[in-house]
Amino acid sequence: MSEQINPNKVEGLHHLAICTANMKGQIEFFTDKMGMQLQALYWMHGVENTWHGFLRLNDESSLAFVSNPDIPNIPTQLGATHAGNPGANSAAGTMQHLAFKVKDHTELMAMRDRLRSKGVPVLGPLDHGMCVSMYFAGLENLSLELSYSAEPINNELWIDPEVVALAGISAEELAGYKNPSTFADSKGSIGQPAINDSTGPHMTNYPPGVYEKSMQIPDEIALNMVESKPPVSP
Repeated sequence: MSEQINPNKVEGLHHLAICTANMKGQIEFFTDKMGMQLQALYWMHGVENTWHGFLRLNDESSLAFVSNPDIPNIPTQLGATHAGNPGANSAAGTMQHLAFKVKDHTELMAMRDRLRSKGVPVLGPLDHGMCVSMYFAGLENLSLELSYSAEPINNELWIDPEVVALAGISAEELAGYKNPSTFADSKGSIGQPAINDSTGPHMTNYPPGVYEKSMQIPDEIALNMVESKPPVSP
């Protein structure tokens, strides 16, 4: 029997994965410059000749990097693959900048001191009203931010009617965006939609036919398809 539940089941960021041609350099930057702890570094499950590295944000969230020998051969193009600063363009669907959360203004200033003491120029803080932020560069043209909010963002104050209109959002649509509908929780019993008939979107950049075959793997088999044990025995 289905059950109507709160639509917001996504509670936070588990990890954000970024490709790197310099795994050691990225680990060194985020451990030394920002004080993050290296949590994991291992062969990426199910992906040939590829490493996965995780840097701790908190007990449930990490910054992850993916690296293999082919990545250095992919060209970087500012304005396309990377923005290069927090206000510049990058291609649709790419990461424009990455903002990390800190607790409050005191911790923001402590992080600015840490970064500047290690030779990293930092802009800010800037008070945006909904948050206070500062900006700096990471390796490989990453645009980075540290930010905090004194209180939850109030969507009655921070949704601009002019921008709503420019985005082509109707009043009815806006009401739905602000208060998403509940959904019927079927306890994981909903089957895979037919790939050729589903509306998607769909994952891309697979060899011909591989995505379609992968999506047809029964759920109970997919659960145990990759290695789940850590590389080092306790």
